[in-house]
Amino acid sequence: MSDLGTHANRIRSKNAGPFWITIDIFCDADGFEVIAGIPTDRFAARLGVTEVKRFDLPDLGVVKISLPRPQVQGSARDRDMHGAALAEVLRGMPV
Repeated sequence: MSDLGTHANRIRSKNAGPFWITIDIFCDADGFEVIAGIPTDRFAARLGVTEVKRFDLPDLGVVKISLPRPQVQGSARDRDMHGAALAEVLRGMPV
């Protein structure tokens, strides 16, 4: 069994405003076919949330996953102000 990181050229997560984080999964055509076949609920389960928005962009070879931030950006409980840590959570996800 392989993991998502072996099928992606790059995975990055970033701040998408004070209430959302977006994860971009960049891949070639073969990787896109594999990653696009992963059900959205598996991404949500891996990220530990119930709500995600997903955008498959085959012409760009990108799958975007957006999820609500666990804490409002910049609040006293926000542990990842730039939203950069979630990329690593998906990298090791079994495919």
